[in-house]
Amino acid sequence: MSAAPLKSDLPVVQDTFGRPLRSLRLSVTDRCNLRCNYCMPEEEYTWLPRETLLTFEEMTTLTEFFTELGVDKVRLTGGEPLLRKDLPTLMRMLRRNPRITDLALTTNGVLLAEQAQAFYDAGLHRVTVSLDTLKPERFKALTRRDMFESVLKGIEAVGQAGFKGLKLDTVAIRGYNDDELTDLIEYGKRMEAEVRFIEYMDVGGATDWSMDKVFSRQAILALLEQRYGHIEPVIEDSSAPAQRFSLPDGTTFGIISSTTVPFCSTCDRSRLTADGMWFLCLYATQGVDLRQSLRAGVSRDEIKARILAGWQGRADRGAERRKELEPLGIRARLVEIERLREDPRLEMHTRGG
Repeated sequence: MSAAPLKSDLPVVQDTFGRPLRSLRLSVTDRCNLRCNYCMPEEEYTWLPRETLLTFEEMTTLTEFFTELGVDKVRLTGGEPLLRKDLPTLMRMLRRNPRITDLALTTNGVLLAEQAQAFYDAGLHRVTVSLDTLKPERFKALTRRDMFESVLKGIEAVGQAGFKGLKLDTVAIRGYNDDELTDLIEYGKRMEAEVRFIEYMDVGGATDWSMDKVFSRQAILALLEQRYGHIEPVIEDSSAPAQRFSLPDGTTFGIISSTTVPFCSTCDRSRLTADGMWFLCLYATQGVDLRQSLRAGVSRDEIKARILAGWQGRADRGAERRKELEPLGIRARLVEIERLREDPRLEMHTRGG
């Protein structure tokens, strides 16, 4: 049995806008077994050198530093995190940290069926699976892989393993899957999962992005109201990226509207890449190298001081700044392909979602 969470002595470390340091996205790999058009549309990628990847011990140590500064929510991500071998070992190591009150995982689901039970037994709290379509041929066209059935089996395995609170993440793309949103809601009902629609974002790696492909929160709500009738917002005090809504029958769903209605003012998240680069914003083009400090034998207090100073000086509001480009007519790719190949850490699949 793990110790009770230490809530009362968590410090409140705030950035320049008063946003607390509370949530860490921990990438365990930059590799992925799918090639989704909105994330990895290119044929070739530059991968992080394997010798630079953090060990589980290093990930656990750095996570401890963050939790001692206020982080209590950790999400394992990638790339596709299930490609990292022995992932339950890392989960068990993190669960020994009593300050972590919520340990979650985001996955594309391809390898989930064979690992879900091991994750549950290791103490993982929650699972989120990416699911952008319920049509096999459309899935194959989007991901360039024929693995749709594996994803569905993975989703089924989550409930069978004993997990509650399953979420299904759908990137809503105009002209691609905007005709399936109600079908996905109904599928979520059957699987006892909450669907979250994500606006197509112009982050690093989204080299095929354009504003006319964004299916906005307003458009999503209008479409769903045609099918279900009046939709009510769920009133709650939360820093989660999704705004939640309720259908007339009580079914809830979420919308992550970073593109058209940014929520930078409440963002308490930062990201640690699999090679130890800390990014304070999903849109950031520069990070802080924590691996180098850790492997150089820099003291625990010095590394914590570096994290503290980084967060206290944080002024990032990447999604809002991107939004400000629209009236100027210059909102386009965040990073050009050539620069992405020079620095793979700028890729969405490297720093995690």
